[in-house]
Amino acid sequence: MEKLNFVKKNGVSRMPPGFRFQPTDEELVFQYLKCKVFSFPLPASMIPDINLSNYDPWDLPGNCDEHQEMYFFSSKEPKYRNGSRMNRTTTSGYWKATGSDKRIISSSNNSDDNSILGIRKTLVFYQGKSPNGTRTHWVLHEYRLASTTLHANNNACDIGDWVLCRLSVKKRSVGSGSIIISKKARSSASSSSSSSTSSNNVMEVSSSYAS
Repeated sequence: MEKLNFVKKNGVSRMPPGFRFQPTDEELVFQYLKCKVFSFPLPASMIPDINLSNYDPWDLPGNCDEHQEMYFFSSKEPKYRNGSRMNRTTTSGYWKATGSDKRIISSSNNSDDNSILGIRKTLVFYQGKSPNGTRTHWVLHEYRLASTTLHANNNACDIGDWVLCRLSVKKRSVGSGSIIISKKARSSASSSSSSSTSSNNVMEVSSSYAS
């Protein structure tokens, strides 16, 4: 089979026109994240490496809207020097976990996969300082590898220094005061005075979160 020619835009590899990158949770964990953590060849160079805390969601490489998703690997930067919690604070806000973590098990008969599970954490971006930030439409699914051997407290032990992230924009019904800010609006806001209330700064106001 002839090899696909990926398209490069802003340093990010993209599929040729007409193709879609829509992996399942299991594929993301066992075909991409596992290979990244253990330095195996990746199926395709579609997912760039970034540091999540270095970017606000609207400034991440690529282009994300309500009809698209973005994928990237992020290093596990600790929040505190001697702690194990990841740093999820950015220049303009922070990522906050919501709901329960989901466990992802491999359906293959590979003995190596049987000792590993994936854990998917859902996070929502809040603009402002914790704990009084404003909830936005930006949603992140964060995948990490863990051992199936549990600690005494029934917590799985994380594996590797990377997580795999899937970024999306989830619209909500009108009313909650939640906002979404595009790159264009962000640029306009930074060039205007802090007292400006231009509608370019806020693109939509919405209400309850739709998972």
